[in-house]
Amino acid sequence: MKAITYLASAFLLLLCCSVGVQQKSPNYDVVVYGGTASGVMAAYTAKRMGKSVLLIEPGMRIGGLTTGGLGYTDIGNKYAIKGLSLDFYRKIGQHYGTFEQWIFEPHVAGDILKNYLEKAQVPVLYSYRITSARKINDRIVSIILENSIQPQYKSNKKIRGKEFIDCSYEGDLMAAAGVSYTVGREDNSQYNETYDGSQLREKHQFPDGVDPYKTPGSPESGLLWGISANKLLPDGMGNKMVQTYNIRVCLSKDPANSMPITQPEDYKPERYELLLRLMEKKPIRHIEDIMTTSEMPNRKTDINNNGPFSTDMIGMSWQYPEGSYAQRAAIFKAHENYTKGFFYFIGHDPRVPENPRKEMLAYGYPKDEYLNSNHFTTQMYVREARRMLGAYVMTQANCQGKALVNDGIALAAYTMDSHNAERLVVNGMVKNEGDVQIGGFGPYPIAYRSITPKMNECSNLLVPVCLSASHIAYGSIRMEPVFMMLGQSAAVAACMAIDSDSPVQQVNVRTLQKELKNNPLADGSTPEVLVLNDDSASVSVEGDWKRRQNVPGCYGPSLLMADSSIKATDFVRFTPQLKEEGVYDLYTYVVKARGASKYLNFTINNGIEQKDIELNMNDIVVKGQTEGQWVPLGKYHFQPGNKGSVTITGKNADGAVIADAVLFIPARK
Repeated sequence: MKAITYLASAFLLLLCCSVGVQQKSPNYDVVVYGGTASGVMAAYTAKRMGKSVLLIEPGMRIGGLTTGGLGYTDIGNKYAIKGLSLDFYRKIGQHYGTFEQWIFEPHVAGDILKNYLEKAQVPVLYSYRITSARKINDRIVSIILENSIQPQYKSNKKIRGKEFIDCSYEGDLMAAAGVSYTVGREDNSQYNETYDGSQLREKHQFPDGVDPYKTPGSPESGLLWGISANKLLPDGMGNKMVQTYNIRVCLSKDPANSMPITQPEDYKPERYELLLRLMEKKPIRHIEDIMTTSEMPNRKTDINNNGPFSTDMIGMSWQYPEGSYAQRAAIFKAHENYTKGFFYFIGHDPRVPENPRKEMLAYGYPKDEYLNSNHFTTQMYVREARRMLGAYVMTQANCQGKALVNDGIALAAYTMDSHNAERLVVNGMVKNEGDVQIGGFGPYPIAYRSITPKMNECSNLLVPVCLSASHIAYGSIRMEPVFMMLGQSAAVAACMAIDSDSPVQQVNVRTLQKELKNNPLADGSTPEVLVLNDDSASVSVEGDWKRRQNVPGCYGPSLLMADSSIKATDFVRFTPQLKEEGVYDLYTYVVKARGASKYLNFTINNGIEQKDIELNMNDIVVKGQTEGQWVPLGKYHFQPGNKGSVTITGKNADGAVIADAVLFIPARK
């Protein structure tokens, strides 16, 4: 019923928009193209800042990958996630009865994103996609849209705006505006990088000896499906190949909430022959050996690629970034058939071992997801398409902290992650090329200049998703929480450009940074106060505490650790600078580390009285990609200034003690 009501509302809004366009071309302060999660946050922010806004979504569903099946969030380091992006994951947590949560069902994410738009009364134009943009000098003055469901009826719309934000995964508005971009992988020499260009590495790789030919040992018989006849390029050589896409599929193990995985149209078992060859060299015992099955609430699973032959349709995404809408639709359909066929093959082909077949048959398409597309997502995982060549290009040096920018407007923290781009024959064997997974660095800033075009190309456009970055740097930045932050930052900048009547390239970045810090939820509410262990002005230490950098699960760049010889009187004291008196929800960040003490003791002093609390680490269950999470310590009334504190002590410690971060959240009125 809720879905029907929402569709009815969407239809009425579409109708109203159509009537308005027939009278005159509507004019908005901010036009956001692409109803991804980034686009929702951009539109919401601009509307909360008092601007007239239109959000344009070429399909019939908002949220992009966040609602399209990627429910097991890629984070890297939770410290990097701020503003409305963090607020979104807090709202996810509220839905599931936790403080914040990074694992969720698609429809839950969809409802929360819709609530943002409804709360700010943001109009959404569904099922319209860009065909052209009109510019006068260096400014976009209007864009032309066609109906994406029935383009043959030529029901075009002309939308005018002062500022434009391209939040699509493809960068179609950016391209229509004539902004420079690139596709594929740069040569390592272009930006003095190590992991760009062609890469033949060990991850998600075939073992030696897998024969590539239809008739083993017979090249004249031809290559098995999915193998390219190209020659391997030298290491690091640039090329136009795009890292592979797949579909992040939500499946259900609840018999009462699942539809059987049936044989799809265009099913061809020979597409999976290479999987059988792989099994001969590397037997599979569980479906997890050939796909990632990340568990989500209510017995659902976010399915992703794992291993040399899985849900990634390697080599089939190269034409997508610059393809026509018809070509893209065909590419998506091919991926849909491949993915459904992959599931069906594993569950039904007798050549697959019995145990993985049984495990696969336990899954089905969820009845309560994607009601309008036969319970299967309509979202391609477009890992990378066009990338703008803007005012500043983020590179590997930025990711690894070797190049720092002073105009950061969001943080990224994920591993430099590229999926394979090509499957080919190397020395008579099947090999995948393109996979790179390099981490070991902490959060780093993303330059405001990287979301702005060169001023002579366009002065009223911001590009927070297809931003300016090399292929390998984009592999670290391209995560949904980061896109949400960049969408919010772009919206604030667009509003500032309107208010100052200036190009987006001349927005005062210091003022932009201040606004993002002081008004993180775009609603004027009092910001929370975070105290990190490396904040020397707010943290005092007694005892032998060692600072450890980039520890898995830590919050921010480091944590403090005292080994098992810690004394009961040793401590780390966090003293916040609170601007307002009031009740605060108090949290401590706990990292589950090997050899850590079972008990963690705190003394909380609000300036009037103090309270001792002991946490049992066995009671704390960490879910998701990181090894740490916020744990509540209760509500306390604090005075303004630095009269209160939270102290972690060595009391009752039976192992190493970790002190990382403390969070003070003002109680919402």
